[in-house]
Amino acid sequence: MPTGPAAGGAGPARFRERFLQGEPVDSGVRTSILNSWQRCWSLGLSPDQDELPFSDDFDPDGRIVRAAAPVLDRLQSRFAGSAMNISVADANGTVLLRRFGEASLARALPAIQRVPGFVFAERVAGTNGIGLALAERRLIRVYGAEHFAERSQQSACRALPVRDPLSGRIEGVLCFGYPRSAEDPALDTVIRRAAEAIEGRLLGQSSARGRALLRAYLDAGAGTAAGLHGGIGVDELALRLQPRDRSVLVEKAAELISRAHRAAVDVHLSGGRYVTLVSRPVTSASGVAGIAIEAVLPGLSSGGTLSAVPHQADEPLGLAAESVGVPGVPGVPLSGAVQAAPVPARLSVAPSSGHLPGAESGQGSTTAGPDDSTDGDPDSPPPATGLGLVLVGEPHVGTYALAARRRLELLSEAGVRIGTTLDVGRTAQELAETAVPRLADFVTIDLPEAVLRGEECADPGSDLRRTVVHGIRDDLPFSPVGKRVDYGSTAPQLRCLTGRQAVLEPDLKAAAGWLAQDPEHTEQLLSHVHSLIAVPLVARGVVLGIVGFYRAQDPAPFDDDDRSLAQELAARAALSIDNARRYTRERTMVLALQRSLLPHGLPEQDAVEVAHRYLPAESDVGGDWYDVVPLSGTRVGLFVGDVVGHGMLSAATMGRLRTAARSFAELDFPPDEVLTHLDNLVGRLDREDPASEGGGIIGATCLYAVYDPTSQQCTMARAGHPPPAVAHADGTVSFPDLPAGPPLGLGGLPFEAAEIHLPEGSRLVLYTDGLIEDRHRDIDMVLDQLRGALAAHPESTPEETCQAILDTVAPAHPYDDIALVIARTHALPPDRIASWELPADPARVSEVRAAATRKLAEWGLDEAAFAAELMLSELVTNAIRHGAGPIRVRLLHNRTLICEVSDASNTAPHLRRAASTDEGGRGLFLVAQLSQSWGTRYIPQGKVIWAECGLAGD
Repeated sequence: MPTGPAAGGAGPARFRERFLQGEPVDSGVRTSILNSWQRCWSLGLSPDQDELPFSDDFDPDGRIVRAAAPVLDRLQSRFAGSAMNISVADANGTVLLRRFGEASLARALPAIQRVPGFVFAERVAGTNGIGLALAERRLIRVYGAEHFAERSQQSACRALPVRDPLSGRIEGVLCFGYPRSAEDPALDTVIRRAAEAIEGRLLGQSSARGRALLRAYLDAGAGTAAGLHGGIGVDELALRLQPRDRSVLVEKAAELISRAHRAAVDVHLSGGRYVTLVSRPVTSASGVAGIAIEAVLPGLSSGGTLSAVPHQADEPLGLAAESVGVPGVPGVPLSGAVQAAPVPARLSVAPSSGHLPGAESGQGSTTAGPDDSTDGDPDSPPPATGLGLVLVGEPHVGTYALAARRRLELLSEAGVRIGTTLDVGRTAQELAETAVPRLADFVTIDLPEAVLRGEECADPGSDLRRTVVHGIRDDLPFSPVGKRVDYGSTAPQLRCLTGRQAVLEPDLKAAAGWLAQDPEHTEQLLSHVHSLIAVPLVARGVVLGIVGFYRAQDPAPFDDDDRSLAQELAARAALSIDNARRYTRERTMVLALQRSLLPHGLPEQDAVEVAHRYLPAESDVGGDWYDVVPLSGTRVGLFVGDVVGHGMLSAATMGRLRTAARSFAELDFPPDEVLTHLDNLVGRLDREDPASEGGGIIGATCLYAVYDPTSQQCTMARAGHPPPAVAHADGTVSFPDLPAGPPLGLGGLPFEAAEIHLPEGSRLVLYTDGLIEDRHRDIDMVLDQLRGALAAHPESTPEETCQAILDTVAPAHPYDDIALVIARTHALPPDRIASWELPADPARVSEVRAAATRKLAEWGLDEAAFAAELMLSELVTNAIRHGAGPIRVRLLHNRTLICEVSDASNTAPHLRRAASTDEGGRGLFLVAQLSQSWGTRYIPQGKVIWAECGLAGD
C-alpha cells in the first residue's frame, strides 16, 4: 500500500500521509488506530524504521510457550499452504513462537518476521497487531496503511490477548498475520477459539499450591501403593474421549475436589463404558490442604482389584455406616452425594509415574504408560491399566471465583459486542452471539414488527416476529426467522412479558405451560433442549420483545445465577435495541426527507442516456445528491455532490444546494462559474447559521459537467470532488485529470474548468466518495475495481453498468452515502444541424430567412417555417443593430426546433413592454410569443441568443 496520497487523494493512505505531515485527521480513521498513531508520534518513532530490538532474555519453555505450542501446531496444519504467519508473544511484546502456513514463507521473510525474540511492543514497533492488542487489551485488526511502519503496508493482521483464566492477567498475545488480499471476517472466530484453547491449557498448568499438593501426594507414596506406575492420568485419558465424554469426566473430577472429602464415583461414558474416580485428601508440608483425584479403569488385575466396588450410573457411591473401604486403595472410604460445581477448581495435572518432571518450572506433565495407545481412534475404549492420578486441587478455591470472573467477563464483553451498530436486527443478533455458547447453547429473540420499524408497540405480546435464531447447530426445529410467534397464556415467554422478570424453567419436560402452547413443535425441541430462561427486553419502561436462552449440550440445567446473568445481559441489550429503534425512526424520517429532495425522475433529453443510483449509508443518512439538467442548444448538465456530515442538517443543506445548483445551471453559467456561485452560497449559509458562530460548520464537494452533443465536447469543473471516470466504446477507461478545486464554502479561491472530447457511445461516470473511500480498503485497489467493471462490458447500458459497479465496487456495508450517475453520450447527426455565417449587413437578413426556409422544408418542418422565419428575422436584426460581427446563425433539429443567433458582443437583450408610440422594442416580445422558451448564454467569443420552437406532435 503506498504511503503517499492515493489516486484522487482519498483512502487510508491519504489519512496516514496527512497525519505524518502534521495535518489534522478528524475522521476516516478508526479511533484506536488514530490513538496509536498519536502515541507513536509522541514517542518519536519513524515510519521508515526497519530494525526492531531483539531480546534473547526469554524462557523458550515458559508457561505461555508450553500452553501455546500444541495449539499453534494445529493452526499451522489448518492453514497449510497459505501465506498465514502465526505468532505468540509474551506480555512485553516479545515474540516467543512462530508458525507458517507455507514453509517457504519463512525463508522469504526478513528476520523480524520469522525469528523469535524480536519485540513488537507499540513503543518500539509502532502501530501493529501485537502492540495494539497489548495496548487496547482486546481483539484488534490492523490493515494495510493503518500500520505505522512502512514495512507492514502490504499486510493485515489480527491479534488477541491471552489471559490467565484464574488471575485474569494477560500472559501473551496470539497474532495472525496475512496478506491484505487474504482478509476474512471468519478469522475472528478462529483466533478467539485458538486463544481459548491456549487459556485452557494455561489453566491446566499447576500453580505453586497445586504443585505442593502434588508433591505431598507423591511423597505419601499413594500412587506407588496403588500401582500408579504405568497408569494413565485422566487429563491424558480425557484427550482420547469425545468432547461430551471429556466434559463429563473433568466435571465429575471437579465435583469431587469441591466436596473436600473421600469419595468414589462411577462416570459412565458413551458406548457403555465407565471410569471410576476416587478422591483422596492430601496436605502439603506447608499446610496446604486439598484433594487428589485418581481414575480407576476397568480390568485392573494386579495390586488389588476394584471389582467389589458397586458401579452406579453417574452417581456417587453411597456412604455406608461402617465406612466401606475401596479394595486396593487403602484408607479411601466411599463418600456420599457429590454436588455439581459450575467450573473446575484450581487444578493441577499430575504425572502418571512416581516422579514430578518439570516441577521446578511450575509444570506438571501427563505421561502415558506403554499400554496407553488407542491407535489414534478417539472412540476406542480407554486402556485397562488400572489406576492413575488425575487432578489435585484445593476445594472451593478458585471454583466460584472463576465462575464469577467468567460472568463478569461475559458482561464486559457484552458491553463491547452488543450495540456496535444502530440496527435493531443486528443488535439482537449480537446479543445471541455473545450468549452462545458461554451461557446458552441456543438463543431465540422475538421482537414486535413495530419495533423493527422503529416504533413503539402498544401490545408486544400480540405481534411478535422471530428475529434471531442462533446456536451451536442450525438444524433444531425452532420457528424460523420472520415467522409470527404466538405464545399461550401459560408459556414462560408470555409470563416474563407480563411480570417483566426473567422466568426460569430448569426442566422443560416438566414445564406444562411451555408444552401446552404447541405440543407437536415443543415435543420435537425436547429431544434437543432441556432448560430455558425467558427474559423480557425492557428499556426505559418500554417492552421491546423476548429473548429465550436454551441449554442443550451442557447437562446441567440453568440455575438462579444463570437467570441473574441472563437478565443482566438482556437489560444491557435492551438499551442498545431501544437506541437502535429510536435511531431507525429518525433515520427513516431523514431518509424520507432526503429522497423527497432528490430527483424523482429524469427530464427528457437526447444528449445522453442516464442511469443513477442513490445508496444511503448503513449507519446514517448523509448529504449526497445528483441532478440532470437539460440546457439550451440540446446540451445537458450533470451534477453530483456531497454535503459533509450526516443527519437532518446535511439532508436539508443538500436540498438547498441542489435547488441553487439547478437554478445557476439553467441560467447557462459555465461550470466554473456555477461552482463559484455555489461556493458563495455555502459560505453565506455558514455565516447565517447561529450554531457555527462564524467558524464554519458546513462543507460540500461538487462536480458539474456540461455535455454538448453537437460538438461531442464535455466541459467539467469540480470543487474538492473525486474525478469522474470515462469509459470509451472500445473498452478503454480513463480518469480525466481535472483541476481539483477547493471544497465549497472556503471562499476566495478560483475554480478551473477543463474540456474533453467524448465520442458517441462513451460513458461518463460521476460518483461520490462513498463509492471509493472505505476505511477497510485501499483506494487504488478500489479504482482498479472500478476500471475493471467499466472495461469488462463496454456494450453495457447505463442501467447495467450502475448495477455492476454497485455489485463489484461499492462496499458491502457502506459507512457513507453513495450517489452514482452514468451517462452514455449521443451525438446530434450533422444532417440535423444547419449553420450560416454572415457579416453585420441588414441586407443579408432576407438571404438567411430564405436559406432557413429551404432547410426546414428539407427536414419536413414546413409547419414551423413561418414562426422560425419571424424569429430568425428579429434575432438577426437585433444582432446586426446592437451587436458586433461576425454573426452566426444555427438551426438544430432535435425534439424541438432551436434557432440560435450568436455575435461577438457581451450585451444581452431584455424583454420589455413597448409603448404604443414606440417604433421598436417589440421584436423580443414576438420571439417570446412564438417560442416555447428563449434565452441568452455567454460564450468566450460573445453571446448566443436562442429560441426553441415546438414541433407538431410534441
